[in-house]
Amino acid sequence: MLRRTSWAQGLSAEDFTRARDGTIERLVPGGGYVCSKGEPVDHWHGVIDGLAKMSSDWVTGKTASFTGIAAGGWFGEGSMLKTEPRRYDVVALRDTRVACMRRETFHWLLDHSIAFNRFIINQLNERLGLFIGLLESERLLDVDARVARTMAALFHPVLQPGMESRVAISQEEIGYLAGVSRQRVNRALRTLEDAGFLSTEYGGITVLDLDGLRRFGG
Repeated sequence: MLRRTSWAQGLSAEDFTRARDGTIERLVPGGGYVCSKGEPVDHWHGVIDGLAKMSSDWVTGKTASFTGIAAGGWFGEGSMLKTEPRRYDVVALRDTRVACMRRETFHWLLDHSIAFNRFIINQLNERLGLFIGLLESERLLDVDARVARTMAALFHPVLQPGMESRVAISQEEIGYLAGVSRQRVNRALRTLEDAGFLSTEYGGITVLDLDGLRRFGG
């Protein structure tokens, strides 16, 4: 799996061996925590297969959902560059296999690989743009547009490079990512399907017009 990732393809044989030896695999059951808010940041994570949600849960019971992470997506590089505790939760929405690179390996690659540095800089820049867009949709757009942008974020060409046009995702999972009820997701998906942006079928959704989803409501 590591050899197929975009960041690994630019590594020398020595650097890739170091990356491989410093990475383990975990199986996180649906509903389990890939990582938790407040814990030490010991690993950089990548989703091998499955689906996870990045969010922050508050003592009031409220949850702020940030984004979904599907197969091929890596996250936590910003946290790895700091020494503070983790500031968000990542929860598996279904059984999810996760690659976990040790902190020491991550920083060794930063110190020795220009290609890895370029990947991390680009990753941080793309994630910043994604979060600005999601914040805009949360504050300025209606629920239909929020669902559209949530779906589009799952197909980000840099942050989610392994996604194909069809994604196996339930309406409940979309609701968790968008921060709305499953019933409201159902209505939004019907609107988006009628507009020709996607098609819904049992067990998944096929995106027909990704640019249209990104622009919807804006």
